[in-house]
Amino acid sequence: MARHIRDFFTALACLKTSRQVKPALWATVGSMIFIATAQTTAYGLEFPMTTRLTLPASKNLTASGILPSASLLGQTSEMALVAYMVQQVEAARDKTGAKKVAKAIMSANYSWGEDQYSCLNRLWTKESHWNYKARNKRTGAHGIPQALPADKMDVVGTDWRTNPVTQIQWGLRYIDLRYDTPCNAWAKFKRHRYY
Repeated sequence: MARHIRDFFTALACLKTSRQVKPALWATVGSMIFIATAQTTAYGLEFPMTTRLTLPASKNLTASGILPSASLLGQTSEMALVAYMVQQVEAARDKTGAKKVAKAIMSANYSWGEDQYSCLNRLWTKESHWNYKARNKRTGAHGIPQALPADKMDVVGTDWRTNPVTQIQWGLRYIDLRYDTPCNAWAKFKRHRYY
Protein backbone atom coordinates (compact mmCIF):
# COMPACT_ATOMS: atom_id res chain seq x y z
CA MET A 1 0.00 0.00 0.00
CA ALA A 2 2.78 2.45 0.94
CA ARG A 3 4.51 1.73 -2.38
CA HIS A 4 1.32 2.59 -4.29
CA ILE A 5 1.00 5.87 -2.43
CA ARG A 6 4.65 6.73 -3.08
CA ASP A 7 4.23 5.83 -6.78
CA PHE A 8 1.12 8.00 -6.96
CA PHE A 9 2.86 11.07 -5.56
CA THR A 10 5.91 10.46 -7.76
CA ALA A 11 3.71 10.28 -10.84
CA LEU A 12 1.77 13.35 -9.73
CA ALA A 13 4.95 15.36 -9.23
CA CYS A 14 6.15 14.38 -12.73
CA LEU A 15 3.00 15.55 -14.48
CA LYS A 16 3.62 18.32 -16.96
CA THR A 17 1.03 20.94 -16.08
CA SER A 18 0.76 24.68 -16.25
CA ARG A 19 1.16 26.94 -13.25
CA GLN A 20 -2.62 27.51 -13.19
CA VAL A 21 -3.39 23.77 -13.05
CA LYS A 22 -0.90 22.75 -10.35
CA PRO A 23 -2.66 24.52 -7.44
CA ALA A 24 -6.00 22.96 -8.41
CA LEU A 25 -4.42 19.55 -8.76
CA TRP A 26 -2.68 19.74 -5.38
CA ALA A 27 -5.84 21.16 -3.79
CA THR A 28 -7.66 18.11 -5.12
CA VAL A 29 -5.10 15.74 -3.66
CA GLY A 30 -5.20 17.62 -0.36
CA SER A 31 -9.00 17.45 -0.33
CA MET A 32 -8.91 13.72 -0.97
CA ILE A 33 -6.42 13.19 1.85
CA PHE A 34 -8.47 15.35 4.19
CA ILE A 35 -11.67 13.46 3.36
CA ALA A 36 -9.94 10.11 3.81
CA THR A 37 -8.51 11.05 7.20
CA ALA A 38 -11.68 12.73 8.45
CA GLN A 39 -13.71 9.52 8.21
CA THR A 40 -14.94 7.97 11.43
CA THR A 41 -13.76 4.47 10.50
CA ALA A 42 -10.27 3.18 11.03
CA TYR A 43 -9.93 2.45 7.32
CA GLY A 44 -10.71 5.88 5.90
CA LEU A 45 -12.79 5.95 2.75
CA GLU A 46 -14.40 2.59 2.22
CA PHE A 47 -15.10 2.45 -1.48
CA PRO A 48 -13.20 0.90 -4.38
CA MET A 49 -10.80 3.09 -6.31
CA THR A 50 -13.09 2.90 -9.34
CA THR A 51 -15.86 4.81 -7.56
CA ARG A 52 -16.49 8.19 -9.17
CA LEU A 53 -17.71 11.36 -7.57
CA THR A 54 -21.01 12.28 -9.19
CA LEU A 55 -21.81 15.95 -9.04
CA PRO A 56 -25.35 17.13 -9.64
CA ALA A 57 -26.02 18.70 -13.00
CA SER A 58 -26.57 22.24 -11.88
CA LYS A 59 -26.10 25.69 -13.27
CA ASN A 60 -25.12 26.75 -9.73
CA LEU A 61 -21.67 25.22 -10.13
CA THR A 62 -19.81 28.28 -11.37
CA ALA A 63 -16.13 27.63 -11.74
CA SER A 64 -15.09 29.17 -15.00
CA GLY A 65 -11.59 30.36 -15.64
CA ILE A 66 -9.60 28.60 -12.94
CA LEU A 67 -10.23 24.91 -13.48
CA PRO A 68 -7.75 22.49 -15.02
CA SER A 69 -7.96 22.02 -18.76
CA ALA A 70 -10.14 19.30 -20.22
CA SER A 71 -7.02 17.26 -21.01
CA LEU A 72 -6.87 16.12 -17.38
CA LEU A 73 -8.69 12.97 -16.39
CA GLY A 74 -12.41 13.36 -15.67
CA GLN A 75 -12.01 12.37 -12.02
CA THR A 76 -9.29 14.96 -11.50
CA SER A 77 -11.49 17.61 -13.06
CA GLU A 78 -14.37 16.64 -10.80
CA MET A 79 -12.16 16.81 -7.73
CA ALA A 80 -10.81 20.16 -8.90
CA LEU A 81 -14.40 21.37 -9.11
CA VAL A 82 -15.01 20.14 -5.56
CA ALA A 83 -11.85 21.92 -4.42
CA TYR A 84 -13.03 25.10 -6.14
CA MET A 85 -16.43 24.83 -4.47
CA VAL A 86 -14.72 24.48 -1.08
CA GLN A 87 -12.68 27.61 -1.86
CA GLN A 88 -15.88 29.43 -2.82
CA VAL A 89 -17.52 28.50 0.50
CA GLU A 90 -14.48 29.61 2.48
CA ALA A 91 -14.30 32.90 0.57
CA ALA A 92 -18.00 33.56 1.23
CA ARG A 93 -17.51 33.35 4.99
CA ASP A 94 -16.56 37.03 5.04
CA LYS A 95 -18.57 39.95 3.71
CA THR A 96 -16.35 40.74 0.71
CA GLY A 97 -16.18 37.13 -0.40
CA ALA A 98 -19.93 36.63 0.03
CA LYS A 99 -20.60 39.64 -2.17
CA LYS A 100 -18.28 38.32 -4.89
CA VAL A 101 -19.89 34.88 -4.78
CA ALA A 102 -23.40 36.38 -4.95
CA LYS A 103 -22.40 38.58 -7.88
CA ALA A 104 -20.96 35.59 -9.76
CA ILE A 105 -24.04 33.44 -9.15
CA MET A 106 -26.35 36.31 -10.12
CA SER A 107 -24.50 36.82 -13.37
CA ALA A 108 -24.27 33.14 -14.25
CA ASN A 109 -27.75 32.00 -13.22
CA TYR A 110 -30.04 35.00 -13.44
CA SER A 111 -28.41 37.44 -15.89
CA TRP A 112 -29.01 40.29 -13.45
CA GLY A 113 -26.79 43.30 -14.00
CA GLU A 114 -24.97 45.76 -11.78
CA ASP A 115 -28.17 47.68 -10.97
CA GLN A 116 -29.75 44.51 -9.55
CA TYR A 117 -26.59 43.70 -7.62
CA SER A 118 -26.72 47.18 -6.08
CA CYS A 119 -30.26 46.49 -4.83
CA LEU A 120 -29.24 43.07 -3.52
CA ASN A 121 -26.27 44.59 -1.72
CA ARG A 122 -28.48 47.16 0.01
CA LEU A 123 -31.08 44.53 0.89
CA TRP A 124 -28.72 41.98 2.41
CA THR A 125 -26.64 44.66 4.11
CA LYS A 126 -29.81 45.77 5.93
CA GLU A 127 -30.90 42.21 6.65
CA SER A 128 -27.66 40.58 7.84
CA HIS A 129 -24.62 42.68 6.90
CA TRP A 130 -23.74 39.69 4.70
CA ASN A 131 -23.06 37.59 7.81
CA TYR A 132 -23.88 33.93 7.24
CA LYS A 133 -24.13 33.42 11.01
CA ALA A 134 -26.69 36.23 11.45
CA ARG A 135 -29.76 35.14 13.40
CA ASN A 136 -32.72 37.23 14.45
CA LYS A 137 -33.41 36.18 18.04
CA ARG A 138 -36.95 37.51 17.92
CA THR A 139 -38.13 35.90 14.67
CA GLY A 140 -35.63 33.10 14.08
CA ALA A 141 -34.68 34.40 10.62
CA HIS A 142 -31.25 33.10 9.70
CA GLY A 143 -28.29 33.69 7.42
CA ILE A 144 -27.34 36.20 4.77
CA PRO A 145 -30.86 36.36 3.25
CA GLN A 146 -32.56 36.03 6.68
CA ALA A 147 -34.73 33.08 5.69
CA LEU A 148 -37.82 32.64 7.84
CA PRO A 149 -38.23 29.90 8.84
CA ALA A 150 -34.58 29.13 8.37
CA ASP A 151 -35.12 25.51 7.37
CA LYS A 152 -36.72 26.70 4.11
CA MET A 153 -33.14 26.71 2.81
CA ASP A 154 -33.19 22.89 2.88
CA VAL A 155 -34.48 23.01 -0.71
CA VAL A 156 -31.01 24.16 -1.79
CA GLY A 157 -28.88 22.29 0.76
CA THR A 158 -29.11 20.91 4.25
CA ASP A 159 -25.82 22.62 5.13
CA TRP A 160 -27.45 26.08 5.24
CA ARG A 161 -26.40 26.65 8.88
CA THR A 162 -22.72 26.61 7.99
CA ASN A 163 -22.53 27.18 4.23
CA PRO A 164 -22.83 30.79 3.07
CA VAL A 165 -22.99 29.70 -0.59
CA THR A 166 -26.10 27.60 0.13
CA GLN A 167 -27.65 30.64 1.81
CA ILE A 168 -26.79 32.89 -1.14
CA GLN A 169 -28.16 30.37 -3.65
CA TRP A 170 -31.38 30.03 -1.67
CA GLY A 171 -31.72 33.81 -1.25
CA LEU A 172 -31.29 34.48 -4.96
CA ARG A 173 -33.72 31.68 -5.83
CA TYR A 174 -36.26 33.08 -3.35
CA ILE A 175 -35.94 36.58 -4.82
CA ASP A 176 -36.28 35.24 -8.35
CA LEU A 177 -39.38 33.17 -7.56
CA ARG A 178 -41.13 35.74 -5.37
CA TYR A 179 -40.05 39.16 -6.70
CA ASP A 180 -38.41 38.51 -10.09
CA THR A 181 -35.50 40.84 -9.28
CA PRO A 182 -33.50 42.07 -6.30
CA CYS A 183 -34.71 45.63 -6.94
CA ASN A 184 -38.33 44.50 -6.53
CA ALA A 185 -37.38 42.74 -3.27
CA TRP A 186 -35.54 45.88 -2.12
CA ALA A 187 -38.63 48.01 -2.91
CA LYS A 188 -40.76 45.64 -0.79
CA PHE A 189 -38.22 45.83 2.04
CA LYS A 190 -38.21 49.64 1.99
CA ARG A 191 -42.01 49.71 2.29
CA HIS A 192 -42.51 46.96 4.89
CA ARG A 193 -39.10 46.32 6.54
CA TYR A 194 -39.14 42.71 5.32
CA TYR A 195 -39.20 40.93 1.97
